Amino acid sequence: MALHTKLFLSLFLLSSCLATLITSSQGDYRFWQQQFPFIRRASSFSSVSSSKSTRSNGGEKKFDYIVVGGGTAGCPLAATLSRNYSVLLLERGGVPFANINVSLLSNFHLTLVDTSPASASQFFVSTDGVFNARARVLGGGTSINAGFYTRASTSYVKRVGWDAKLVNESYPWVEKQIVHEPVFEPWQRAVRDGLLEVGISPNNGFTYDHLYGTKIGGTIFDKYGRRHTAAELLASGNSQNLHVLIHARVQKVLFDTTGKKPRAIGVIFKDENGVNHEAFISRRRKSEIIVTCGAIGSPQMLLLSGIGPKEDLKKLNISVVQDNKFVGKHISDNPLNTIFVPLNRPVKQSLIETVGITKMGVYIEASSGYSQSPDSIHCHHGVASAEIGQLSTIPPKRRTQEAIEAFKQNKKDLPHEAFHGGFILAKLAYPKSKGHLRLNNTNPDDNPIVTFNYFSHPKDLQKCMKGIKIVEKLVRHQSASYCYDVGQVHGSADFKRQIREIRRNMK
Repeated sequence: MALHTKLFLSLFLLSSCLATLITSSQGDYRFWQQQFPFIRRASSFSSVSSSKSTRSNGGEKKFDYIVVGGGTAGCPLAATLSRNYSVLLLERGGVPFANINVSLLSNFHLTLVDTSPASASQFFVSTDGVFNARARVLGGGTSINAGFYTRASTSYVKRVGWDAKLVNESYPWVEKQIVHEPVFEPWQRAVRDGLLEVGISPNNGFTYDHLYGTKIGGTIFDKYGRRHTAAELLASGNSQNLHVLIHARVQKVLFDTTGKKPRAIGVIFKDENGVNHEAFISRRRKSEIIVTCGAIGSPQMLLLSGIGPKEDLKKLNISVVQDNKFVGKHISDNPLNTIFVPLNRPVKQSLIETVGITKMGVYIEASSGYSQSPDSIHCHHGVASAEIGQLSTIPPKRRTQEAIEAFKQNKKDLPHEAFHGGFILAKLAYPKSKGHLRLNNTNPDDNPIVTFNYFSHPKDLQKCMKGIKIVEKLVRHQSASYCYDVGQVHGSADFKRQIREIRRNMK
């Protein structure tokens, strides 16, 4: 299962030595403060909490809504609510603006290999042994991901019980502000043609809609290679009602437990100087605290706040506000297999643009051309470096320090031409395998303990093998589409080796 990972994890194999470009997630303050005057550092918040009290003294400003987590969900939610209500949005990281590691497509991998405290991504390893990353920046995952945009399928909207009319009316609001049609580089074109030739049809062309067949989706990178994140959606809010604090690390949600049911009333957060602050919602009947910290951060925040399995909370001396055995349970991650297709010349860089949407629950995607400088295979950025990568030939449970050193030693003499090429990715949609999350300690800055239990459900394994068979057809086909403006495919033995490794690791 060593190759079942996210796109960016595979790209660690190709990270460059442009260490000088790694900058703070704070970005250039002067660049963005004029456009977003409501974004301020957390230390500017006036109410400093007392060590003797966690209750309001009635003097500080209260908000109709407090949104914890300024990511892909938190930013548009805060902007929308601010049209009619006062909103406080708290983000633990800095801003993506003017941070060249976040803003430039060409630097996509640099934020992911930057494991410093100032990085826009926070590195973590699940107990399954798979390397991963969490966003730690305003804009959330849209600031560190591969930038692919598509609408949800109609069946998904129906299954989760959303109002289909409202959903369809909401899409254009996002698309007009941050989504673009991709440049559509040659490798993407080649994979699209290959998908159609092996039967992933019809050709749906460029579309935001989720349709069976092969399509070109949207991207949040514009034609100049600049990323546009969910943070930019905040510009649609009412600046008089919207208050955004960066480097505001929420410690927990505060509750009033004097009534029949616990009621969320505020939060405690630390600013960039480590000083504690309290913020409270108003007594308006519908005022709420909304937790949008992502799939990892949201259950972690609930547990830290005393909502979760009481036995687990008591072990860490966390006061139980609400015993709920489901918090942290049934967590899942989309397994991904990646095949690298070597070519005899450099390939233009592209992130995810082409996708084959199959009826068997597998998506086939494409990317290409990362960090093909002569130095790219020699640099070292720590545990998530080019030398270590995802250690694709070593199963996760066997990634010892000795194995890492041996991998680095064997890789150091590879010529950079070996990394000319593109990726074909096979990803499972809606995995049935479920895992769990529990606290490692009571420090919200630390990662919780996460287990995804990849392929513990037999149907996920079956879908994975179907996806690999599609990829195998693609690389065996070697049609003219692979030569069109890209370069001749070479290294068929390498294709076979990668397929064999995937199959071996799946056993």
